Amino acid sequence: MYTIGLEEEFFVFDAETRRAVRRLDKRFLSALMGRLGDGVSTEMLQSQIEIVTPPCETMSDARAHLVRLRRTLGDAAAARGLGVAAMGTFPLAFWPEMEQTRKKRYGAIMDDLQMIGSRNMMCGMHVHVAVPDLDARVNLMTRLTPYLPLFLALSTSSPFWQGHFTGLVGYRLAAYDELPRTGLPELFRSNQDYDDYIAALVGAGIIPDASYIWWAIRPSLNHPTIELRVADSCTRVEDAVAIAALFRCLVRALDRDRDRNASFDRVGRAITAENKWNAQRYGIAATFVDPFSRAPLTIREWLDQVRELIAQDVEALGCRGEMGHLDRIVAGGTSGDRQIAIYKQALAAGGRRLSAIKDVIDWAAAETTAAGDLASAA
Repeated sequence: MYTIGLEEEFFVFDAETRRAVRRLDKRFLSALMGRLGDGVSTEMLQSQIEIVTPPCETMSDARAHLVRLRRTLGDAAAARGLGVAAMGTFPLAFWPEMEQTRKKRYGAIMDDLQMIGSRNMMCGMHVHVAVPDLDARVNLMTRLTPYLPLFLALSTSSPFWQGHFTGLVGYRLAAYDELPRTGLPELFRSNQDYDDYIAALVGAGIIPDASYIWWAIRPSLNHPTIELRVADSCTRVEDAVAIAALFRCLVRALDRDRDRNASFDRVGRAITAENKWNAQRYGIAATFVDPFSRAPLTIREWLDQVRELIAQDVEALGCRGEMGHLDRIVAGGTSGDRQIAIYKQALAAGGRRLSAIKDVIDWAAAETTAAGDLASAA
């Protein structure tokens, strides 16, 4: 129970110009497929690539897989004059230049979404936690929804969009929510509610199956898991592991106490939507509202509240070290905070906007594979 798997999306860019590639280098992709097999896959746009861990029993196993996959990805990219970066949005990706990956599924999605599909230049981290009880997964989705802004705030890594500083720490969801069936899930209480919704859309020919539901959290169609999708792609691997561990522990806590958050209602969902916006705009500096007590919360207060709730689960799943890293994110800032600081420092020193953006990309690319270097030296 509660095994965990992660999917991380990355941008691929030209190491000289720092612009996102228009199409993937075939030799680069072939080398990756040969070394990683099912551990790597293409995305809808050619400028992106995804790595996938197997189901893991421990967070140390999950970290080891991420480190290995990231290092292999970085080495293969460097050999072809490319770079890879784990960022929610890429500062020098421009949607009119992007090309679709040729797959039947992607072609159908692009035909439906039109220009919105071409603008889908976003990378996220998806965390799967095994919950074999199908009915429990839908109910868990609803009861986990209040925490989605917390996961977003801790993961923000997308302050830039098409060569511009957006003013948001996490712009990714502002762009992603242009797509249909995104954002916060509906308030479904049972698997029957969810099945009725899916059946209506499939029956009308709007979607072929439930994998076309792209909410910030959902029951997975292909795996017996609840899937977190709200998080930006984490530049630093330790951030990714810590946020994934927090989700895993929270899933276990709410699964063993099925009355917890049973009162989550339309008012709570509306408050959560506001919290989601504040997480996008301000990240860990945001003021949030408790969806139940209606009291204001800082990120530290909210995180302490959640960790008290999941204390038993942290011990059971061996996640104490990962919980400690969450404090380091709050104290030192997210990737988005660091990107903004680098950008502003470069401008203050007299640098031009493009040069400052390149500094941001260089930092993100180095950090994306830095944990692999540390692991190798250990």
